[in-house]
Amino acid sequence: MRPLLAAVLAVVLIAPPAAAHPVGLGFDLDAATIPDLVRRLDAGTLTSVRLTREYLRRIETVDPKVNAVLAVDPRALEQAAASDRRRRAGQARGLMDGIPVLLKDNIDTAGYASTAGSRALSTPPSVDAELVTRLRRAGAVVLGKTNLSEWANFRSTRSTSGWSGVGGQTNNPYVLHRNPCGSSSGSGAAVAASLAQVAVGTETDGSIVCPSGQNGVVGLKPTLGVVSGEGIVPLSTRQDTAGPMARHVVDAAILMSVLGGVDHRAALRPGVLKGARIGLWRLAGNAGVDRVVARSVEVLRRAGATVVEVDLPYQDRIGEAEFPALTVEFKHDLEKYLRTRPGAPRTIASLVGFNRADPVELSKFGQELFEAAVDAPGVDDPGYREQRATATSLARRSVDEVLAANDLDVIMAPTNSPAWKTDYAAGDAYELGSSTPAAVAGYPNVSVPAGFVGELPVGVSFFAGYRADVKVLRFAAAFESEARARRAPRYLP
Repeated sequence: MRPLLAAVLAVVLIAPPAAAHPVGLGFDLDAATIPDLVRRLDAGTLTSVRLTREYLRRIETVDPKVNAVLAVDPRALEQAAASDRRRRAGQARGLMDGIPVLLKDNIDTAGYASTAGSRALSTPPSVDAELVTRLRRAGAVVLGKTNLSEWANFRSTRSTSGWSGVGGQTNNPYVLHRNPCGSSSGSGAAVAASLAQVAVGTETDGSIVCPSGQNGVVGLKPTLGVVSGEGIVPLSTRQDTAGPMARHVVDAAILMSVLGGVDHRAALRPGVLKGARIGLWRLAGNAGVDRVVARSVEVLRRAGATVVEVDLPYQDRIGEAEFPALTVEFKHDLEKYLRTRPGAPRTIASLVGFNRADPVELSKFGQELFEAAVDAPGVDDPGYREQRATATSLARRSVDEVLAANDLDVIMAPTNSPAWKTDYAAGDAYELGSSTPAAVAGYPNVSVPAGFVGELPVGVSFFAGYRADVKVLRFAAAFESEARARRAPRYLP
């Protein structure tokens, strides 16, 4: 499953014995934040090489249970060593220098992987995606690539999240037969299992926040356009965005600063909850989630916030327009991307043919969405244009009008129901989700751990209007500090 891991581990295993077989770093890696790590790096009590080796060791020993990492960068230790040299010379490039990061495998990395989970993309790209270039300039250690729901979960109406033809099935690290949600399933599960300090996911509608909620981590879906989409396998450029996934809000803010080119650490200013007005979009229906939401409201009120119950209008009409618009955009945007990839099929129709002939691709579920996209009209079609305009305008109104009418700072909602059992016959079993208004509007949305239903994590999401990325991160950080809801997974069978 990880074709490049053996070469990297060979380098690890021929290193000096004390470093090659670490008994641990002397601190809790799950709890450590990037600022914690940077303090140790600056003090000389930790090196990026040692940190990277520890994450590689965890990928080798822990990931067989989770199956979140699809490929490891063969130059990971070289990147870490270069970071250590910069730091010794007083030339560290910032807080991400020397920090290991995993990338969802629909993000181009030159020379390896970059499959979107599909066996049809077997020839890697020759250049990095723009966001990868930004990470390398910041000195981050690009550790490798994570599994995903193939083609960003837009192949079948009966798909199972976390499965791809290339990577197989990713498991939820809290309870292994439960689902990690998609499509950034590998990124969410990998961060939860401490297989990297942070990861990058992508979202069209829910694919960062849902795996963040179900895997008990933080995930930010930024404002559309803040992070470059160049070199990312698209579903719809009208909604797609990459974003950070992390165990701690501070780490998500630091990674977002690199991805977006603007410092998001202002999000960490304390005291934001006192006097704040927060709208609660309850989405009741699961008793366990209802209890987590009720406790979350108590946390906010104890910290001085006023919580107002709200209902977001237009949701049925948004849903009716969004899906057919995405089908048109998927065909147009993916075929444009495929023309940049050597050896790849050039059309959706040719992908349909490839999958029919392949022994793996259709082994778990079909390709009904691909087949529908073959006959989709072009982006100049009047019907499509009306659908997109309707979906986007109503999604923006649903958020903007509720914020204004109730004088709110942000809106909070449950991110997810407890993770369902992975079941290829039944497919995904979503009970609730709050991602659509912000996703279709292009507005920022951040999920943060809020509690558990049994052993399964539940998150709450904070979202607001255009370019309110720092604001929603600020509320997520304040909630995280007050709630202290996250705990490490136990990999239960």
